[in-house]
Amino acid sequence: MSMKSLIRFDWAAKRILRDKANFEVLEGFLSVLLGQRILIKEILESEGNQDQSDSKFNRVDIMARDESDELIIVEIQLSRQVHFLERMLFGVGKALTENLRLGDGYSKVKKVYSIGILYFDFGSGSDYVYHGQTRLLGLHTGDEFVLTERDREGLDMRPVKDIFPEYYVIRVSEFDRNAVTPLEEWMEYLKTGKVREDTEVPGLREAKKKLDWLNMGEDERRAYDSYLLNLMNERECLETARLEGKEEGMAEGRALGKQEGMAEGRALGKEEGMAEGILLGAEQANLLTAQRMKAAGIDSETISSITGLPVERIRTL
Repeated sequence: MSMKSLIRFDWAAKRILRDKANFEVLEGFLSVLLGQRILIKEILESEGNQDQSDSKFNRVDIMARDESDELIIVEIQLSRQVHFLERMLFGVGKALTENLRLGDGYSKVKKVYSIGILYFDFGSGSDYVYHGQTRLLGLHTGDEFVLTERDREGLDMRPVKDIFPEYYVIRVSEFDRNAVTPLEEWMEYLKTGKVREDTEVPGLREAKKKLDWLNMGEDERRAYDSYLLNLMNERECLETARLEGKEEGMAEGRALGKQEGMAEGRALGKEEGMAEGILLGAEQANLLTAQRMKAAGIDSETISSITGLPVERIRTL
């Protein structure tokens, strides 16, 4: 099956998909995930919408309309932080308060969907998408609290399910199957950065053109390559520091005592791991960039001038 390599979704959501001309990609993703037609009205201002490369602040807040033409707020967090659950909760509260104008009644509170896309291993569970919503259950009877018809019609109140936020946690690394459904095709792209050439999945059809590396401007390409390099460095530094810290800590711990040894081991591991991780990360990132450029049909000499890799090395990729 023919596949097309695209730029990463976390980068695109932060830098490219905020453009109104590219809303179709995010609309397709949200429609597939939420199971209803979603139309984006605007991208709201948030910390993640600022022009910064720090992956820890990849957050996009969206004002949209659902298939019932109700206004909703969608908050997407492309999280790399351990405390991402707390960030999701904080983000929901922030989105609600920031978009309720002074003087508005509580009936104006918008429905919020919070979507956390995890690009790192965290927690446990056999599924790759988890969904939850607040439900009010009887402490003694177990029955669910709902509004009566009088409450809904006479007081013009929304059902409970249309008021409380809904949360989605997407564990990218847990997806390990052949993509059959539209959601699975989206998961395939989130994990591999690749889309089927013949896909008809909403959002992915448009992504083939809008998220093609070759369609990016030169400055945008450089910024994207730098982003990939930063990600590689981050992963390498963390892993190296963890391994070196453990090794040094155990050695010193046996000689000087467990407490002192672990403390020094962590310090040495971090210092040495950062240095080694940066070197290894840079080389691997350059190789990854060269592979993507070569797959896109760019000649070896041009790739060499951008990545610094020898032409002979590029030809073996």
